[in-house]
Amino acid sequence: MTECTPEQMSFGSIGRREMVAKFDGGTITSNGGVLLLGGVEKRIKLLARFAECFIDSRDARFVEHPVRQLVSQRVLGLALGYEDLNDHDALRRDPLLAAVVGAVDVAGTDRRRSVDRGCALAGKSTLNRLELSTESADRYKKIQALPERMDDLLLRLFIESFRRAPKSIVLDVDATDDPLHGQQEGRFFHGYYGNYCYLPLYIFCGEQLLCARLRTSNQDGAAGTQEELARIVSGLRAVWPKVQIVLRGDSGFCRDKLLSWCESERVDYIVGLAKNSRLKRAIGQEAQAAEQEQQQTQAPARRFRAFTYQTRKSWSTSRWVIGKAEHLAGGANPRFIVTTLLDSTSPIALTEQGRRLYEQVYCARGEMENRIKEQQLYLFADRTSTATMRANQLRLYFSSFAYCLLQALRRLALQGTQFAKAQCHTLREKLLKIGARIRVTARKVWVSLASSQPWQAEFRIALQRLHGPPLRR
Repeated sequence: MTECTPEQMSFGSIGRREMVAKFDGGTITSNGGVLLLGGVEKRIKLLARFAECFIDSRDARFVEHPVRQLVSQRVLGLALGYEDLNDHDALRRDPLLAAVVGAVDVAGTDRRRSVDRGCALAGKSTLNRLELSTESADRYKKIQALPERMDDLLLRLFIESFRRAPKSIVLDVDATDDPLHGQQEGRFFHGYYGNYCYLPLYIFCGEQLLCARLRTSNQDGAAGTQEELARIVSGLRAVWPKVQIVLRGDSGFCRDKLLSWCESERVDYIVGLAKNSRLKRAIGQEAQAAEQEQQQTQAPARRFRAFTYQTRKSWSTSRWVIGKAEHLAGGANPRFIVTTLLDSTSPIALTEQGRRLYEQVYCARGEMENRIKEQQLYLFADRTSTATMRANQLRLYFSSFAYCLLQALRRLALQGTQFAKAQCHTLREKLLKIGARIRVTARKVWVSLASSQPWQAEFRIALQRLHGPPLRR
């Protein structure tokens, strides 16, 4: 039987040797890979600029943790897998995290209060006051968050990732549920998801995040999309006046007001369209042909048809629709999309173009769902448990910038490696969670990374690229 004492723990024997463990290894961290995130920060200054989205009204004479360090500590903590503020009561003792955050006194030996000595970083209470920032400073919360600046920073980070103006970009929009388990402000029951939740709106371009907006769930899934797109499109065209912008979304965003806005603002779109009896009749011949082929081959069969269509009441004009007549082993599976991207007059060419647009362009929107899952599952965007919508939106911003930091690591340092398309949790487990021994001397902070780390080659490649010239598209 294993016998343990407070000082020494026994784990049985290996041959004639007894295996004994103690918590006496000295200053050791499991976050050695945070050095890579520090390298990303030096390249794009994400955390420094994020800190500029706050106004600090505290008395500088009594400030031990500047906003820059508080913001960096919270974002890096999320990137490293620490979702709760409570985690920071232990993390505040990590000298390596303190060094990357920018604390000069990495060992915390010069803290004012004796109880804080040995803790270079802020604890949960200080970080909680940051998250509860209000619109104007008051007696207890003297740090103000400026959401407009944060929205602008997400857009600027995206623009700066390009070396030259792209010819075309696709903006993916989608909504998802963020379940609530308390009495948070803006809490409503959503019939489709079957629970109390928020209904955040996300806008991505490829892997890059442009908008994460927290919304109540007692409204249409497309609510607010036009306003967010107007802001983003205006910012993009101020820098790239000739870029083609394409909006892509599922049928939840097929709203006449939104489509009409796109048409008036020269924004192309390819959006899902809910099926109805009229649409099914329009592809009747194609559906019959697909069914006959499926019965003969016993394999899924599909046909396409492009045609103009207008609803009887809800649409203000007719639009191009692409219908997919698909027959599977389980029966018919018709699908429809509405788009401005059709440009041919030949019926045969229209059909082939419709197939390409559906299979290669529209279906690619499914990749956005992986990006949302990354942020919600692995960067804790669903930790919206504070009382107010404003504080929960700020938490969503912290998660968003943690995602941007890891996405920049992929883009700047991991292209061509096995981690070029790795999801955030894979990057964390294989490149960030590295055991390291820390020694702090008068002149240096010595970081001894685990010799048995399996992905040392990729780590060195990433670090070399982060220290090299910019790699942009």
